Amino acid sequence: MKKYILNRLISMIIVLFIVATLTFFLAKAIPGGPFTKEKKVPDAVLKNLEKKYNLDAPLWKQYTDYMLDLLKGDLGPSFRYDALTVNDIIKKGFPVSALLGFISILLAILIGIPAGIFSSLKQNSWRDNIVMFFSILGLSIPNFILATLLMYIFGLKLGILPIAGWGKFSNLILPSITLAAYPTAFIARMTRSSMLEVLSQDYIKTARSKGLSEYVVIFKHGLKNAILPVVTYLGPLIAAVFTGSFVVERLFFVPGLGRYYVTSIYDRDYTVILGTTIFYAAFLVFANFLVDIVYAFLDPRITYTSKR
Repeated sequence: MKKYILNRLISMIIVLFIVATLTFFLAKAIPGGPFTKEKKVPDAVLKNLEKKYNLDAPLWKQYTDYMLDLLKGDLGPSFRYDALTVNDIIKKGFPVSALLGFISILLAILIGIPAGIFSSLKQNSWRDNIVMFFSILGLSIPNFILATLLMYIFGLKLGILPIAGWGKFSNLILPSITLAAYPTAFIARMTRSSMLEVLSQDYIKTARSKGLSEYVVIFKHGLKNAILPVVTYLGPLIAAVFTGSFVVERLFFVPGLGRYYVTSIYDRDYTVILGTTIFYAAFLVFANFLVDIVYAFLDPRITYTSKR
């Protein structure tokens, strides 16, 4: 296990290095620059700004300096937000996005997995059809449509929940439901199909023939194996949701990290593009690493030690 963890850590560092390198040169390939505005900036001012942010240096020098700063944990200053660095932006926006993401994933797990189990046990019945109907609905409705519908019903018509803002528990409800809809539906369908496959296996039939209770058969023998595909899905899902959703955060005026992903591209804010991309990539590879570790605890047949 120790050797496996060490190898994974090395591979994670290599992946992040490749992501940082590709993102750096792709960001620099975007036409224009961070100081290209509708109103032309005087040449003297433009030169001073480029000198201040080291943009007048050769590309290889900019890349080398950025990578050296990255090793120190310095993601650089933002070109658009004068008073903020990229580290400040992440420190400010990530806790908000992470809280919203945590609640959304918690809802997806608490609703999606039981719904999938229930649906698999009632296969082809009207109960199964209802669960699958809502699952398809959750997969089909875009976030912005669902968000608008929830704001109209619970905010404007019923007036029981705020449609925008941040700072209160009530502000979390509508964006969390919106963000949780798709993963809940996906997890429910994945759990159902995985459970149906597992429950048809011979060892499940053997367990039932031994007189074990249905609860033990389903949750101890069935779910433990059926849950592995869901755990695989949770890795990239956690990374995507925890680091912010531009659409949901924009609609509900949530001051999270998601909006910086898109606005930084429009503004050609190179350092924010790089910083948020590297931060997301780091979160993604770490989440997938944790998923692989969890595998070994869920299924004893999975080991990470090699035999000679």
